[in-house]
Amino acid sequence: MAALLVNQDLCTRCGICSAVCPMSIVDPADENTLPMVQDANAGLCIRCGHCEVSCPSQALLLNYLPDEKATLPAGTGTISPEDLGVYLKKRRSVRHFTREPVPREKILQILDIARYAASGGNGQPVQWLIVHDPKEVRWLAGLTIDWMKTLKGSGHPMSGYIPSLVAAWEAGDDPVCRGAPHLVIAHIPEGNPVATVDALIALTHFDIAAPAFGVGTCWAGFLSMAAAAYEPLQEALALPAGRTYACSLMFGHPQYKTYGIPRRNPVQVTWR
Repeated sequence: MAALLVNQDLCTRCGICSAVCPMSIVDPADENTLPMVQDANAGLCIRCGHCEVSCPSQALLLNYLPDEKATLPAGTGTISPEDLGVYLKKRRSVRHFTREPVPREKILQILDIARYAASGGNGQPVQWLIVHDPKEVRWLAGLTIDWMKTLKGSGHPMSGYIPSLVAAWEAGDDPVCRGAPHLVIAHIPEGNPVATVDALIALTHFDIAAPAFGVGTCWAGFLSMAAAAYEPLQEALALPAGRTYACSLMFGHPQYKTYGIPRRNPVQVTWR
């Protein structure tokens, strides 16, 4: 099966598809031939789609999920540097949530954006576990507290914070998941050396996209530490065989709005 389908009536033989291919497997066109991927090189294609989306005349179709091909009308998806800057700078870690659940349809819309995140070799190794039930979120937070209790008196960097965190939990607060109604957990194949980075990139896409849908997020650092070390929490997550926890975000509808942009340290750059 051909890796690349070319419309000979639209192809201008400009050579861009060959130039942008990260695997250098698209043979450029000449007077007598169209651009092509030889059968011997088809297995090297990582299905990134650079060739298809970089074609000015829309002559190419990557032969991978061809029914999902979408073109960009002129001006679609553009955003000014100023608007983008304000959007990103006003992003906040949310630690106070309403009880209103985020509909599953909206979560899927955010995940649909996150699936376009960069990954090594376009491997797309990240899969998702959504803990949608607030009671289950609190259960996982409780297991994280149980892990914290095992650190008491140890040399772990967290040990000094444990008494206050446990006391807050026992007083009815949730210092782990902050009362968030939901968790999004990224999990990856075991033994993949770059998949952890891929998961962080994908979760960052979720983190950045969420406010556009009226959803607030916060990185679940305590839960992530526990998930890496505490077997009861690992068993409770019940990830598919061969998959391992990477990182997670708590999320829900923010209780409070943002009305400004806080200060940050100046950029420190070394030029070479």
